[in-house]
Amino acid sequence: MSESTIAVLDVDGTLIDSNYHHALAWYRALRSVGEIHPVWRLHRLIGMGGDQVVTALGGEELERRVGDQAREQQGKEVDALLEEMAPLPGARDLLVAIKDRGHRLVLASSGQQRHVEVFLDALDARDLADDWTTSADVESSKPAPDLLQVALKKLGAPTDASSVMIGDSVWDIEAARKAGMPAIAVRSGGFGNDELREAGAIAIYDTPGDLAKALDETPLA
Repeated sequence: MSESTIAVLDVDGTLIDSNYHHALAWYRALRSVGEIHPVWRLHRLIGMGGDQVVTALGGEELERRVGDQAREQQGKEVDALLEEMAPLPGARDLLVAIKDRGHRLVLASSGQQRHVEVFLDALDARDLADDWTTSADVESSKPAPDLLQVALKKLGAPTDASSVMIGDSVWDIEAARKAGMPAIAVRSGGFGNDELREAGAIAIYDTPGDLAKALDETPLA
């Protein structure tokens, strides 16, 4: 691919080790409104937009009854865990490697703005990323493709621009497929290789650092 390739990177779980924290935050938030759901089941939904988690977990009845309250509390629970969320091995190295090859870089997060700001600082990524997104940028979150399309628009690029998505969950990969982007996965989301490949991942790596070292084997060479 040419130097005009755009790398669209998920943040939560791909660059920042936060997926299990988010699952625990959802467990605590739902418990606060009288709903007990196994943490493993919640983990399977992490990477999906927070606006969709409650419905995916318990249907529209649960969403109507506790959705807004649970989401608000989940945000507070994440606030309390932010200090424990750290960059995954080689996360910043991956950003540097992408930029060193002349590619453009967008951090496509569906997280709340205050959380994204913390992650940008943790990654020291403000000067590396060409732009970034938050949950405020889209109405439909992953696995809908909207966030990835907005990421391209932030750079003034058309939806069919040469681009690659890097994520950690099947929801990331599914969103990339719907957006017409090839997707590379890292295993930090806790999904199996078979699930990631079935969702459409063209390659899978353990960590962002492993991907950074192998970047020349990918469309971001």
